[in-house]
Amino acid sequence: MTATKRIKVTQIGSPSRRPQDQRATLVGLGLNKMRRTSVLEDTPAVRGMLRKVHHMVKVEEVS
Repeated sequence: MTATKRIKVTQIGSPSRRPQDQRATLVGLGLNKMRRTSVLEDTPAVRGMLRKVHHMVKVEEVS
């Protein structure tokens, strides 16, 4: 059985004055307020979402 990689995503930027699709991406990642943190599986779909809002989040690997 393989262990799935997990990443910790923390919101560091404000979604105000950002396009609606970027706000929706933050909500999809489980973030919607400053300094909120979410632990997610490292999948291509999540990586694509992170690429869209990379300027508003900090990503760390969880061991």
